[in-house]
Amino acid sequence: MLVLDERLRVVLATAAAEALIGTEVPTGVLAPQLLCGEAVERPIAEALAQGLPVTGAVVRPDADGGTRLLSVSATPLVRGDTRVGWILLLGAQLEGEDPTGAVQFHGMWTGDPAMKHVFHVLRRAAPRDATVLIRGETGTGKELVARALHEASPRRDRPFAAINCAAVPGSLLESELFGHVRGAFTGAVKDHLGVFRATDGGTLFLDEVAELPLELQAKLLRVLETRTVLPVGAHAPVPVDVRIVAATHQSLRRAVERGTFRADLMYRLRVIPLFVPPLRVRVGDVALLTRKFVEELNEQSSRSEGRQVLRVAPNALEALERYPWPGNVRELRNALEYAYVIGDGPVLQVTDLPLEIVDPSAGPDAVEALPVNAPPASAPEESPEVQRIRRALERASGHRERAAQILGISRVTLWRRMRELGLDA
Repeated sequence: MLVLDERLRVVLATAAAEALIGTEVPTGVLAPQLLCGEAVERPIAEALAQGLPVTGAVVRPDADGGTRLLSVSATPLVRGDTRVGWILLLGAQLEGEDPTGAVQFHGMWTGDPAMKHVFHVLRRAAPRDATVLIRGETGTGKELVARALHEASPRRDRPFAAINCAAVPGSLLESELFGHVRGAFTGAVKDHLGVFRATDGGTLFLDEVAELPLELQAKLLRVLETRTVLPVGAHAPVPVDVRIVAATHQSLRRAVERGTFRADLMYRLRVIPLFVPPLRVRVGDVALLTRKFVEELNEQSSRSEGRQVLRVAPNALEALERYPWPGNVRELRNALEYAYVIGDGPVLQVTDLPLEIVDPSAGPDAVEALPVNAPPASAPEESPEVQRIRRALERASGHRERAAQILGISRVTLWRRMRELGLDA
């Protein structure tokens, strides 16, 4: 364990922490510098500088001259409404981590502090049956988050079902959710269980829950309160044991204010609220997810002896990182699959990518390909220190004091190094 003050300086280090870090830890040393050293990617330091609890990993040198992963779990110390310090728990490598410090949680990968916080909440929430409300834009992977929660829970061996409340007509949705008995309406020629009873003992994911009609909202609230369902046309309720995970791309509070969503149901659904950040604010995850998706595509292609991509060209990766990804992770996956199919050879080139990604002004309906001999974008090679400073400033949105915290140096030292390196623009 390390105990830090509000300025991220070490005030206490246990002997076990010093053994894991591999060096004596003097009082007053800045934790970001101690843990992250000279690394360009500093997700733990970024989270601390933003005041966010985080679980992740840092790469540390080992006794044999190599490197090893050190897990870090950071929790703020709060007095009243003021954060007065941090407790950092250190340990062995986390399950699912790779040497870059990226974390995997049931098929989802990230190196972003905010997304790592999502994983942290999922780990804590999984053993309990509290309802979870996932908020996020289209394509951020809300169903993947719900499935991960199910797989990490004691219900993992029971069914998981997903239903999009906006995709089923209101006239059919009640039967789809709660079931019906034979003869309940024209066409009901036999009993229908409904998704609640079919998922008994498991987890039900209700996507776009804000689109539920008001009359069905009242019936869903009753299911949550009584743990029973009343099939259409039936007279006796049927007990069910289902964990509800709901999702929406819009604010339920605003829907309540508009009168389109019940306040009492909102409070029952958002016991544990969870926000999945869009890909455009997780810039560092674009390269990571690109690598993982390419690995998946290579594996699929190997079955048919198809294309194997060994690397992504630097200008192609620059284009991917520059694009705002309105369709989020789903759009990135589709773009890479397009590039994989269109291109040839072991290098994924910028000319393989959809035109709207390389040239956003072309619009989403552009179909013309870039010229094969299009000149690649190039930039002068930067020193590791310049890369670290640029990355920290980017992650701190230009806020120099926070960037200095990420780097583990003083604001004055950051200012001086920027001037010396010609970065004080």
